[in-house]
Amino acid sequence: MTSPILVTGGTGTLGRCVVTRLRSAGRDVRVLSRHPHGGGDGIEYVTGDLRTPAGIDAAVDGARIIVHCAGGRVGDDATTRTLVGAATRAGAEHLVYISVVGADRIPVVSAIDRAMFGYFASKLAAEQAVSESGLAWTTLRATQFHDAFLKLSQGMARFPVIPVMAGFRFQPVDTDEVAARLVELALGPPAGLAPDIAGPRTYGMADLLRAYLRVGHKRRVLVSVRAPGKAARAVRAGANLAPGHAVGRSWEDFLAERSVAGV
Repeated sequence: MTSPILVTGGTGTLGRCVVTRLRSAGRDVRVLSRHPHGGGDGIEYVTGDLRTPAGIDAAVDGARIIVHCAGGRVGDDATTRTLVGAATRAGAEHLVYISVVGADRIPVVSAIDRAMFGYFASKLAAEQAVSESGLAWTTLRATQFHDAFLKLSQGMARFPVIPVMAGFRFQPVDTDEVAARLVELALGPPAGLAPDIAGPRTYGMADLLRAYLRVGHKRRVLVSVRAPGKAARAVRAGANLAPGHAVGRSWEDFLAERSVAGV
């Protein structure tokens, strides 16, 4: 019998895709979740919360490979250190982490930087916790997911006037394509910092919103605003992009698929 692969955040947007692909590859999966779930079909759920040590040792026990997908807007560095400690005690053989393109290129210095881009600093600190853990590791940096931009667009479209950050460009990527790459890396040898993964096209924020509004047959006024700070300047310079690592389907393809059910 092979040991289960632990997926943290396995009930989230990315984690669900990772779990599905691991099962398709014939691997048993253990999912760390903050809420109880019924298992079955090669999937075991363990209740635990990386914000506290409770339940984490039980989750990593016997899992030689760990795919760390759990994350949030803040605190990824602290939760990753909790996982690293438990994985080290358990003798895990490979820790795979999903990070964000630009984590090492977007300076988060001022209060304004932290308010707008603290996520990038948290991700970079989590990367360092993984790379300095003493465990064999792989980190994959991805651009923002189509699903994230859909959620953002839905929220912003509730208002008649939408502020749009001037000069910001994004390269959204399909969540399942990131999951496929994570699974490939998890089932292979530890690779350290893997090549970035990003979507096939670069868009201004206004372009992303206009495409969403067209599909939803909505009209809104977009107002350009300029964000201050060093982090915003880095984003305007393209620090969050990976044009040499473009894959998969575009934002328009994603929206066209979602429009069948209504976006």
